[in-house]
Amino acid sequence: MHLKIWKAHAATGKRRSKQNKNINTNMAQEDLFKKIVAHAKEYGFVFPSSEIYDGLSAVYDYGQNGVELKNNIKRYWWDAMTQLNENIVGLDSAIFMHPTIWKASGHVDAFNDPLIDNRDSKKRYRADVLIEDEIAKYDDKINKEVAKAAKKFGDSFDEKLYRETNPRVQEHLSKRNELHERYSKAMNDMNLEELRQIILDYDIVCPISGTKNWTEVRQFNLMFSTEMGSTSEGSMKVYLRPETAQGIFVNFLNVQKTGRMRIPFGIAQIGKAFRNEIVARQFIFRMREFEQMEMQFFVRPGEELKWFAKWKETRLKWHKALGLGDEKYRYHDHEKLAHYANAATDIEFLMPFGFKEVEGIHSRTNFDLGNHEKFSGKKIQYFDPELNQSYTPYVIETSIGVDRMFLSVFASSYEEEKLENGETRVVLHLPAPLAPIKAAIMPLVRKDGLPEKAQELVDALKFDFKVQYDEKDSIGKRYRRQDAIGTPFCITVDHQTLEDGTVTIRHRDSMQQERIPASEVASVLDKEVSMKELLKKLV
Repeated sequence: MHLKIWKAHAATGKRRSKQNKNINTNMAQEDLFKKIVAHAKEYGFVFPSSEIYDGLSAVYDYGQNGVELKNNIKRYWWDAMTQLNENIVGLDSAIFMHPTIWKASGHVDAFNDPLIDNRDSKKRYRADVLIEDEIAKYDDKINKEVAKAAKKFGDSFDEKLYRETNPRVQEHLSKRNELHERYSKAMNDMNLEELRQIILDYDIVCPISGTKNWTEVRQFNLMFSTEMGSTSEGSMKVYLRPETAQGIFVNFLNVQKTGRMRIPFGIAQIGKAFRNEIVARQFIFRMREFEQMEMQFFVRPGEELKWFAKWKETRLKWHKALGLGDEKYRYHDHEKLAHYANAATDIEFLMPFGFKEVEGIHSRTNFDLGNHEKFSGKKIQYFDPELNQSYTPYVIETSIGVDRMFLSVFASSYEEEKLENGETRVVLHLPAPLAPIKAAIMPLVRKDGLPEKAQELVDALKFDFKVQYDEKDSIGKRYRRQDAIGTPFCITVDHQTLEDGTVTIRHRDSMQQERIPASEVASVLDKEVSMKELLKKLV
């Protein structure tokens, strides 16, 4: 009975929340993003690293709530990979690896960004990002035209027809496609002179100085290097890994043989990677030290594109299961493929600063295993008992940035909600299984035995759920504080609890409240916040 009532309250809350989201829509996106960044710091999610020493550019620390959210994201990915798939196992490889590995992978020779400097501002930019931002401006113009028309014509609006026939839309689209075609060719040819010429021809200016006083475009390798050894004479140059994938490839035979794995099978890994990003920006979206969740899936040659399509679909389903809004996701198929790939796509998410990549799915062919066999001199092949032959497996990679995933979840959950009484509350509509704190247990007052009763409930729940005891300030202020960190439930212990054993349970999104027996709290939480319920959506 209580759960049915609760579901009705939750549904009402979701509808109400959706209606109130227009406060965000009307807010300038740049201002919204600044508020999101400030909120992340104020409520213990993300701090600038080394802040008391004025910080370190593009490096961040995760606070007490941020690390819980981040760990829950990683657990959702890890369990979806290794628990739901009997043929996927885990690995944790070292950050330091033999330097020849990065020669074999192509990172020493090919892991470069095209950089350009503005002579007036003395600022450095990625040439490709400047051009991609210019392309995005045409997309914005088109979308604004469509939005205006949709508002004007209402339910009778045919968006597809409007996009195909409206002169202004067609003009913007033509210019966009012309720029995109020219840019794609320059990137595929790695024509640095042409990249600079595009920037000049399209009057792309420095965001700081506002001028076009650009230098030539140069290539810059992104790997951090250091020395390993006890003396300078006997030291060896090593790199901080720029990706976690190579640790999987060099352990392919170790995992396959010890785990008696049969193709197709996958190896999953979560770990830190490091890139010397010159143009690190947009908060935690692009950092120099970041975390990846990567899975390499080994298949028979000739079957890779079938598995590529399968994992492309599977990974999008994983994202959409969080309920952040299906319309916020899209695929972006690569026109310029990496040196190791024969197919690649990105899953992009609508961030406050536009659609951006959160995950990549790549068909890496047999490049990695083949090159490691060549450079190491060791045979790295799989004997297929069904085919009675040995071969170098092909690989499908799924690679997702933990920090980008964190940002997509955090930013899309942030809302400044206008309430019926005229007040405004800031709330994080985090997916309940990912929320740092699942429930806050609150004594109504700090006397009459209520704190002790509340602590009893905390002690009963803490073995299964991350809960928090909260007795400071008025009950209204405590609700607001928990809303701001995304706590799905607040449970209040009051004088009636002492009489009949019931408590008040409040839902974050709808703010609806009801009384339920304290003995039912665990079952309500298990149904609403458990990772198990989220994982069930994937099968």
